[in-house]
Amino acid sequence: MQPSVRNTRKKSNLLDYKLLGIILALLIVGLIILFSASAVLSYNAYKNNTHYFFHQLIFGTLIGLVLMYVLSKIDYHIWQKLTPILILASIILLVAVLVPGIGYKSGGSRRWIGLGPITVQPEEIVKLALIFYIASWIDKRSHEIRDFYYGIIPTLLIIGLVAGLIILEPDIGTMLVVTLIGLTMLFVGGSQIKHLGWILAMGLGAFAIIVKVEPYRVARFTAFLNPSVDPKGIGYQINQALLAIGSGGVWGYGYGHSRQKYNYLPEVMGDSIFAVTVEELGFFRSLLIIGLYGAFAWRGFKIANNAPDTFGKMVAVGIVAWITFQAFINIGAIIGLLPLTGIPLPFISYGSSSLIVILAAMGILLNISKQAAV
Repeated sequence: MQPSVRNTRKKSNLLDYKLLGIILALLIVGLIILFSASAVLSYNAYKNNTHYFFHQLIFGTLIGLVLMYVLSKIDYHIWQKLTPILILASIILLVAVLVPGIGYKSGGSRRWIGLGPITVQPEEIVKLALIFYIASWIDKRSHEIRDFYYGIIPTLLIIGLVAGLIILEPDIGTMLVVTLIGLTMLFVGGSQIKHLGWILAMGLGAFAIIVKVEPYRVARFTAFLNPSVDPKGIGYQINQALLAIGSGGVWGYGYGHSRQKYNYLPEVMGDSIFAVTVEELGFFRSLLIIGLYGAFAWRGFKIANNAPDTFGKMVAVGIVAWITFQAFINIGAIIGLLPLTGIPLPFISYGSSSLIVILAAMGILLNISKQAAV
């Protein structure tokens, strides 16, 4: 879409209410699922069944909805002007999270910065900042994007820096999402297929090295290929997840009646939450949730196609790729199609800072929809 389209077609000046409806549906479904999935852990930790649910509702959903509303009113072009500051600040935060005493370590990974009672996950912020950076680069260098050295390498350096810092946390799942966002934006932005093929080949080589240098990653990949190889060790989570999914059958045990959430399934309200969903709701009703992600992708890419300029188009593509790939990787890992990466399910998994940033991105996407050509 060329910038000149802005002058030849009218703006809608209206939010995409279909997209808004999909976002709200995912939020409501997420809260309903979290209410059940978190009940046991909440009771074990706080002697009530609703602690994590209300924390997500108040400090994630409500704050995020306010931010989404505010950002839907702000002209998205302002983010192009702020891109250098945002990408620099997010990289500084990624570095800071690796510093003992600043970064907060949990479950073997250092991914959070503690600010009193609040914890912030810089890798969530950097996804949005990176989308702004790549979108701005493609907008300004659209005539050079087919040149590997001038149009792609500078962007690859930033993507590589961000991905490298995330691997040091370590968080291989988010690294994959960041890489896929970048490749998708470069593809839509007009990069040559052969250049993207070179990048993909180099990326797969780097990924193989990353897996090989850490024994637990090799073990996790082995468990993916053969879940029965170590059912009480590295294969425990995927075995329990598959057991939950298989137990759910076509219609599930019924809402609130999961058995695996009773301290059997690890990360029950995090990256394993979809397993609890299938166990309680069954195969067909869980397909409706996957359908919501599909509807979000379809609607989001339609907004991107109708965006009035290259920057808006690329930001929309980046946001949609982010949510879609993250959901695909999470669900694919839980049902055994991909190795486990520990990545949360957007809108549904527990995590206030992640939800706030996602809803902020939704506000920006809705603002693009207001200015989309009709």
